[in-house]
Amino acid sequence: MDTLDCRGQQCPQPVVQTRQLMLAQPASTLKILVDDDVARDNVARLAKSLGYTTDINQSDTTFEISLTPGEAPEKAAAGAASSGPTILFIASDQMGNGDEKLGQILMKNFIFTLIESNTTPDAIYFVNGGVKLTVGNSDVIEALEKLANHGVDIASCGLCLEFFNVKETLAVGRISNMLELVNALEGAGKIVRL
Repeated sequence: MDTLDCRGQQCPQPVVQTRQLMLAQPASTLKILVDDDVARDNVARLAKSLGYTTDINQSDTTFEISLTPGEAPEKAAAGAASSGPTILFIASDQMGNGDEKLGQILMKNFIFTLIESNTTPDAIYFVNGGVKLTVGNSDVIEALEKLANHGVDIASCGLCLEFFNVKETLAVGRISNMLELVNALEGAGKIVRL
């Protein structure tokens, strides 16, 4: 069993390196070491998406993730992306260009209105300044929690949270990574960018 030590590495390196090892050794059982619960969750999610089963053990500050290959999920046929999930991609805490305060009010109103919509997205990915909407005392936390309770996957870029030094104040949803975002956008039937 090969061991990949990703302790001390920043997002998205643990998941990227794990994926590279999984692709290089598709029939091998692997052991991944991480020291962060976000990295643990990201690696486990990646493994599941590629058909691996996971067994996670923790000792002190280290998570040991054993990955055992299984049946890879069937890939969608070419052209089937139009029937894939709807993803809302939010890259700012404001809507539109111009006045900053107005842009923030518009974004807040958009998210609150989204709750009332007949159709909600399958996932909302927050990147760059958009992560400010999911942390601390953001005015839209309650609205995002309602969306999450209705099955919308709320995901914030881990690197972005770290850049703005707000990772510890994430108030709704989960922490994601760039590899997951790329894969989600590739498999989306519809992408709405704000």
